Amino acid sequence: MSLSLTTQDKLTLRTAAYGAVSLLAAADAAGAPHKSATAGSLALYAATGPVGHVLAEKKPGVQLEGKTVAAMADHVLPALTASMALLTAQDPDAAGDFRHTVLLAVDAAARAHRGEPSPTAAEMTRKITAALDAA
Repeated sequence: MSLSLTTQDKLTLRTAAYGAVSLLAAADAAGAPHKSATAGSLALYAATGPVGHVLAEKKPGVQLEGKTVAAMADHVLPALTASMALLTAQDPDAAGDFRHTVLLAVDAAARAHRGEPSPTAAEMTRKITAALDAA
């Protein structure tokens, strides 16, 4: 089955995926958030299939602003749930691919420091996973 995504659907997917990486980087602000953001973004950029094509698009519009992690989470976590609902309705395999891709990127971001994720990063990962599974 192929995906039929509108421009807004694609924007929601990119906001959700890159937002998840940004949330994890922001949660690790005391460490080296730029390393987390780079590792997670590279993992997303390496995605393949229909989801990979959407994530690789260099279109404007992804909005990850927020002066606090809470403000960013208010935007990103619902986008993760919406993305999973959208993809599950069209192609459950693509939804599974999106979930796996986001969690892989989050794991790459969390491990960017060559050690165990901090408790803060582990909790943010739990929230991201819960948002993905809420659909």
